[in-house]
Amino acid sequence: MDSAKPPSDSQAAEEAAVKRALQEAQSAQKTDYRIGGADLLDITVYQQTELNRKLRVSQNGTVIFPLIGNVQVGGRTLAEAQEAISGKLREFIINPQVTVFIQEYGNKKVFVLGEVKAPGSYELPTESRLTVLEAISLAGGFTPIASPDRTKVIRTLDGKNQNFTVEVSAITRRGEKEKDISLQPNDVIYVPQSFF
Repeated sequence: MDSAKPPSDSQAAEEAAVKRALQEAQSAQKTDYRIGGADLLDITVYQQTELNRKLRVSQNGTVIFPLIGNVQVGGRTLAEAQEAISGKLREFIINPQVTVFIQEYGNKKVFVLGEVKAPGSYELPTESRLTVLEAISLAGGFTPIASPDRTKVIRTLDGKNQNFTVEVSAITRRGEKEKDISLQPNDVIYVPQSFF
């Protein structure tokens, strides 16, 4: 006899919402990401292999590139950085085709989504840790229809998503601080709606 129960409608809806939140965070990383200080860029120029470089972005947002010197890339999307480098290279190369990839993120982010007042991405501090409750506070706290005790942290390890449920009342009401886990780069915090 199979004792496994099919997921209830509310569980299925929550799983679908978590999946959407994860996709939203991954999409934001790919398209809306703005280059920041300490990011490591992989820059290639088509048919100009001697110009290909891996460069670390300075804290003021620049990289020093062969032939053209300082190029402001901080605060730009990858497409905007490609155009900035291509534009300067046009003085030296006919129709340069530049590709820029993020090799390593310098400014680590977490994503707080769902029933919080200001959903979005938030920077992880470099000198200290950031916990789930602190990240939710940065996002303005819970909305009135949030279900804080079903807050999820979605973490990708070795290409696989791991979900952790954080029972906020255990931390805030019962003082179980060890349940307020430290976040890692690219963690997604998802706060579901409460069911009435």
